[in-house]
Amino acid sequence: MKQLTITDGCFRLSDTKTLSLSALTLNEGESWGFVGSNGSGKSALARALSDELILLNGSRHNNFQHIVRLSFEQLQKIIEEEWQRNNTDLLSEGEDDTGRTTAELIQLEHHDQDKCQQLAEMFGISHLLSRRFKYLSTGETRKTLLCQALISSPDLLILDEPFDGLDVASRQQLANLLAELSANGLTLVLVLNRFDQIPDFITHVGVLADCHLTRIGSRQEILSEALVAQLAQSERIAGVSLPPPETITERAFSTDTPLITLNNCLITYNDRPIINGLNWQVKPNEHWQIVGPNGAGKSTLLSLITGDHPQGYSNDLTLFGRRRGSGETIWDIKKHIGYVSSSLHQDYRVSASVRNVILSGYLDSIGIYQATSDTQEKLTQQWLDRLGLSQQADSPFHALSWGQQRLTLIARALVKHPTLLILDEPLQGLDPLNRQLVRRWIDVLMSEGNSQLLFVSHHAEDAPECITHRLSFIPTGNSYAYAIEHLPGSVSSTMLKNSD
Repeated sequence: MKQLTITDGCFRLSDTKTLSLSALTLNEGESWGFVGSNGSGKSALARALSDELILLNGSRHNNFQHIVRLSFEQLQKIIEEEWQRNNTDLLSEGEDDTGRTTAELIQLEHHDQDKCQQLAEMFGISHLLSRRFKYLSTGETRKTLLCQALISSPDLLILDEPFDGLDVASRQQLANLLAELSANGLTLVLVLNRFDQIPDFITHVGVLADCHLTRIGSRQEILSEALVAQLAQSERIAGVSLPPPETITERAFSTDTPLITLNNCLITYNDRPIINGLNWQVKPNEHWQIVGPNGAGKSTLLSLITGDHPQGYSNDLTLFGRRRGSGETIWDIKKHIGYVSSSLHQDYRVSASVRNVILSGYLDSIGIYQATSDTQEKLTQQWLDRLGLSQQADSPFHALSWGQQRLTLIARALVKHPTLLILDEPLQGLDPLNRQLVRRWIDVLMSEGNSQLLFVSHHAEDAPECITHRLSFIPTGNSYAYAIEHLPGSVSSTMLKNSD
């Protein structure tokens, strides 16, 4: 029987930090789930299992022959490489390298066209095989890398947050597929932040805290302990408050002016409509949840509003009382907006400290390129205190765990108490306590009455209480219809578009 055993393991994470695994044995055919708070060492454990960390003390014995690990960081690296391809000196003059296709990425190390097609069909991405990988949505890139991991037929598969970025149907589809793989004898390790996402087929659960494996037990007993701990923390969150904005500024537009008016929106990619015929208005005091499957165009819509999509100029779009293309600059738009998304997380590649990432929220920049005020510095320290990151304030942003990075970017978006807060899957990678904390921050900010919210999540339970309206992208054949719901109370739904 294949087995991976770690005894009294001490693994190097940095010059001052280690991961301790006193006793852990994974047997062939078992399915494990590892949980813990942000920064607890879950992703480090995944790297230790796949023999990517230096073992300082203890022993690690393994006779699995092909271990594959998949993580957010790997996805970020691949996307970065794809965008760098157009900047390489190796391209011939006039040559336009638009990146590798989804099929090429899946078969990057193992060329098997039939298996690639089979896996793509399993994950519902067959229609994406010829599309350039770098243009896929977050959920679509996740599915692509899962296909890439499975095409090599691993005997131990380690998945770090496999469900993040997937819509409801895709999460269930993946859980069913993993259950089938487990039933067929594949040894699985899932690293998860959401206790409720530990699939039923998982039998062994480990809990990490402060980079120590503190508890191993059955799925049922560990989950019952976790629920008690979450309930105990809820009372502490109820009274949370936010640091104030740097200054209280009056709106440059009328308080009864809609923040967003979009008429008959059309966004295309390679002559294929991504958004087609959307009419939408965000009126004062409305807070919107935007829902829909992977690839429906939700993130594209948000990029239109943030000013980052070039087709904003070709659409009838009015933001903050000004028609897009009427002479406003990108900074005229961004000064009203706080923004978090997976693409921003991936783009934040500058060498910056945790403190400077939060400070950059005041300047609407990635990095610090101008002097900051004493008030901004003081308020940033208050945010660091609330995040529990004061000791890491001057550490590199990328030295944090993925979840801690996401918390830092959320604080960056909130520091201005912006007129419009745009959150695209903001809670990816966050543990239950931090998800609850962020939802509370959002509700507190919206209760001040000076901000409005656009919130995208594939998890219905992630929506903060302040949500008043929902915009849904509904599949209709090869396109999408758009529906508006007024919440709460009786749902009044209006179908805005229905095309084949």
